[in-house]
Amino acid sequence: MQRSKKAFTLVELLVVIAIVGVLVALLLPAVQAARESARRNQCSNNLKQITLAVHNYADTHRGALPVGEYACCWGTWLVGLLPYIEQQNLYEQYKFFGAIDANGGNPDPATRYGGSLNLPVTRTQIKTYTCPSDQKSLSLPLRGGITYHNYVANHGNTTLQRQVTFGFTSTGLSNKFGGAPFVYVGTSNAVPQVVRLAEVVDGLSTTLAFCETVQGQQGDLRGFAWWNGGAHFETNLTPNSSQPDILESIGYCASTARLNPPCLGPTSANPENIGARSRHPNGVGAAMCDGSVRFISNAVFLDTWRGIGTISGSESLTEF
Repeated sequence: MQRSKKAFTLVELLVVIAIVGVLVALLLPAVQAARESARRNQCSNNLKQITLAVHNYADTHRGALPVGEYACCWGTWLVGLLPYIEQQNLYEQYKFFGAIDANGGNPDPATRYGGSLNLPVTRTQIKTYTCPSDQKSLSLPLRGGITYHNYVANHGNTTLQRQVTFGFTSTGLSNKFGGAPFVYVGTSNAVPQVVRLAEVVDGLSTTLAFCETVQGQQGDLRGFAWWNGGAHFETNLTPNSSQPDILESIGYCASTARLNPPCLGPTSANPENIGARSRHPNGVGAAMCDGSVRFISNAVFLDTWRGIGTISGSESLTEF
């Protein structure tokens, strides 16, 4: 007599499916967390390479840091550091880097970051300048396919233009500008033209050099760092603040795009200043002027954050 083969009952099958579902639900967050950890590590390595490049640049230029940005369209620190991140060929392709006149311009439009001479460079996505946790722009390429990146240079604790006082501390005192490692050079006779490592008297290990930014979506120009307005940040706002960044123009802000942080255009009372931001959970990667890299929480105390944004503020800093 032939015995019938035993099969799963419907109830047993449903139990197996439920168990598999629970296991997937438990494992998926762990896999995602592991992937994000790897991406964050790569991002930290990028910041490390960038700050080491700054020190190599300073060794070559008598202690001077690279210029943060030149007026409008004639290059940013991204270009200045190319030879020091193994991109000498790209640097040599870039024409008239920093060649501004007393009015902040250059008569040849082909020498702008989006000019025909420099598009072969600015259309290049540079891995060292790109955080793998971020996404590519969801919109069509802006300005002929010029690339976005993820790191910005520190311009201090107030505004891009080094406003003497801006906002208030937690105790109600004026938030006074305390110097910054990078400078915007608007004209050929602007003062200062450079900042030197020797001027970082607050200490290289307690002064920010670079932080993360996000690549703006749908025409938003945050992270558009070949251009002066997309290459800087200030510590007026804490990392990933819910308060809006103040961009150079309201036309460069796409605040309604789902992935973009809040933003506004400038006013006389609230000029251009942009916070550090990232796609990582709970904080941003930050590189100090000594080359060390840290992950700084969104919950960092505002006065401390502003303190590490200055080069000569003489703040008494708590752990950050």
